[in-house]
Amino acid sequence: MNDINTLRTDNVPVNGPFDYINSGNATEIDKGIRDTIKGIRLSILAMGIGLAKIKSNGLYRDLKSRSMSEYIERLCDETKMERRGIFNWLYIGEAYLKYRSELEMIGFSDNDGPTKLPFLERALEQRQKQEVFDNIKTMSLREFIDFAKGEPAKNAEDAPYVNIRGNNVYIEGKLAIILSKNIDKKVRAYFRKVIHAACEALEAEEVILPVRLKNRKEARRFSRIAEQIKVKMRKQT
Repeated sequence: MNDINTLRTDNVPVNGPFDYINSGNATEIDKGIRDTIKGIRLSILAMGIGLAKIKSNGLYRDLKSRSMSEYIERLCDETKMERRGIFNWLYIGEAYLKYRSELEMIGFSDNDGPTKLPFLERALEQRQKQEVFDNIKTMSLREFIDFAKGEPAKNAEDAPYVNIRGNNVYIEGKLAIILSKNIDKKVRAYFRKVIHAACEALEAEEVILPVRLKNRKEARRFSRIAEQIKVKMRKQT
């Protein structure tokens, strides 16, 4: 059985652009994560495993960070990635490491939808183990979320269909939002991020809580504290 330092998936080769997941060196893993963010090909599993290793082994201290949250905040500032995305990758990596034996046995890879992994533990609480690992490869994200909640499976046509193409947002195949090209590029990019986050929440049946903050510095402080509270709440449910 592979340990935390010798991991691989069908889609993350041990030799090549994602071999940093087999390193025990903080700098090498950090560089691999940053290079993957910059690269054309993105392996969510490799990103998640790398982040999970940094957290579980306390390697963020070698990268001059006092905590994992501080490391992620620096990573976001330097790569222009959103905190929510980085933390989601971390949750994916942690779930993969926790159930790696079962996932390796079924050959789970990036092609099977790593975004389902944060819902794996809840599914195991609601369903039979064999049923869960049979379905995590074949179900869509929406189907697996409902499955993890213990809800009856829904037909694909019943699930909300959200698609963002350029400045147009389609919901269930119907044009819902158009962002004018006459709007300033920065403003348009801002609204695109907001809409993208809202669509992800809609797809996962999550709730968005709008909070207005004074500036980016205050937003970063609030985001860090809110993320810690959210993690504690989810561990208690």
